[in-house]
Amino acid sequence: MDLQQEFFACLALKHTPRLGPKVWRELFAAFPSAYEAVRDAASWHDRELSSKAQARACAAEVWREKAEAEYKEARRSGMDVVTWFDPRFPERLKEIPDPPAMLYLRGDASLLGNPGVAVVGARECTRLGLETAGRISAQLSKIGITVVSGLALGIDRQAHLGGLKGVGSSIAVLGCGLDVEYPQGNADVRGELYAKGLVVSEYGPGVKPRGGHFPVRNRLISGLSLGVLVAEAAHNSGSLITARLAGEQGRDVFAVPGPIGQPTFTGCHRLIKQGAALVESASDIVEILRFDFARELAEVPDPDAEDTENGVDVERAVVKKKKASTAPVEGAERRQRRRSPLVDREAMGLSPDEKRVLDMLDDADKMHIDALGRELGWDSSTVSRVLLLLEMRGAVRQLPGMWYLARED
Repeated sequence: MDLQQEFFACLALKHTPRLGPKVWRELFAAFPSAYEAVRDAASWHDRELSSKAQARACAAEVWREKAEAEYKEARRSGMDVVTWFDPRFPERLKEIPDPPAMLYLRGDASLLGNPGVAVVGARECTRLGLETAGRISAQLSKIGITVVSGLALGIDRQAHLGGLKGVGSSIAVLGCGLDVEYPQGNADVRGELYAKGLVVSEYGPGVKPRGGHFPVRNRLISGLSLGVLVAEAAHNSGSLITARLAGEQGRDVFAVPGPIGQPTFTGCHRLIKQGAALVESASDIVEILRFDFARELAEVPDPDAEDTENGVDVERAVVKKKKASTAPVEGAERRQRRRSPLVDREAMGLSPDEKRVLDMLDDADKMHIDALGRELGWDSSTVSRVLLLLEMRGAVRQLPGMWYLARED
């Protein structure tokens, strides 16, 4: 595949009027390359891939002037680019409803294939929030999980600094062009990301930061991640947009609790009330993620592992595991990796209702209390009562955010 040809074809789609990510996604599912999609634009409407106006606009090459200008400027600036059909393009971004067709990047592109956790929060924050964001980010990165954030001042900055301390490193997603130095107070962090991490943007060369760019950018922060941690946020913080998008994309949402009455933590407290998992360390995050993303984290050690294992440095072990083959784990093999043998239930004398709940938890591995009620057709008080009895018997375990799983030995 001609990568430059693909790059230019993606620019053609990007600059076709009224053509956006949702249409791009349909086109990429129907054609073997972006180039083939653009070349056959006249057929889009007949194939129900776009409106007639969109198909005509692309076929008439109304995009050419802007596409050529961006292409030449990107080449002049020496920017690296990864397009949809490039093997380096992150699979997780292909899953979101409105994915980018391409990303500009500078740094270590291999990080796009790493399991990631977004750590976001307020620009105006407390020392507690900064310490927590940096500590958890460093713990995640040490075991090989990449920390994703938005390169803003405050929590984002601290998240990147923590991520850069370990082998997982860090990815920054910009709301402006890759060649625009913003924010100016983070030039030192950006330099470290260029050397040891990765900086990406869907915006072209020279595009200035605007207010509307950052909520759009946030979908990529959550999309690149298995889960999003909000380390500190007020009730109107932009990081809450990232948390909402994460939920819509099927990612886990985590929040750090703060002092009662502290305005910069009210957003975190609201998230927790709405079902986000309350976390205090990386081990809380990884424990929850393992039940939703077992395959992605199969080669990742636990955060509370000793600094050395049998005399081998943990970070070196993580690097070695990254290079090893990681074949998909499916069916019974996957369940075996995700769960230890269950406690002996025969000796508990469980009621029929208790057995029904446990059977559902076995099938789903982990379920929210609301989902259990819907599946069983029970009201919330009945579900709560049965779960409480099972928890007292030691048959189930409650996770943060009112999630439940069958208890292990």
